[in-house]
Amino acid sequence: MAGNKLMGTYEHTMDAKGRMAFPTKLREILGLSFIITIGQDGCLYVYSNEEWDIFTEKLGTLTGEKAKVAKLFIINACVVEPDKQGRILIPQNLRDHAGLDHDITVLGVTNRAEIWDTARFKKSVGEITNAMLSDALSELSI
Repeated sequence: MAGNKLMGTYEHTMDAKGRMAFPTKLREILGLSFIITIGQDGCLYVYSNEEWDIFTEKLGTLTGEKAKVAKLFIINACVVEPDKQGRILIPQNLRDHAGLDHDITVLGVTNRAEIWDTARFKKSVGEITNAMLSDALSELSI
């Protein structure tokens, strides 16, 4: 994935079987199969195979209580392969974690994608203030 960064916001819907069309632009970067696991704040993380290897290597360096938490990312992970229509099937345990039902928002976030319930995503973004944005940018000297 070197050189190709995941970015953008994509609105989709999920059917009753847990299938959703995954954005073409993101699939082109992620590859023919990719990994989905639990994420922070009630979303799902989506990694290319290459980025998954980097992520799990970093998880392997954690110790103590943090190592127990790191296991959750691994034991909840699954490999998905889009079908001919570009749809993926999200397992029930991951749908439950992210509260996914019908309206889905997919984000490209540099080295991974995120899958959100649209209402949960909008609420999360709505909590970000201009002051928080300014603080983050000033820390980067931008």
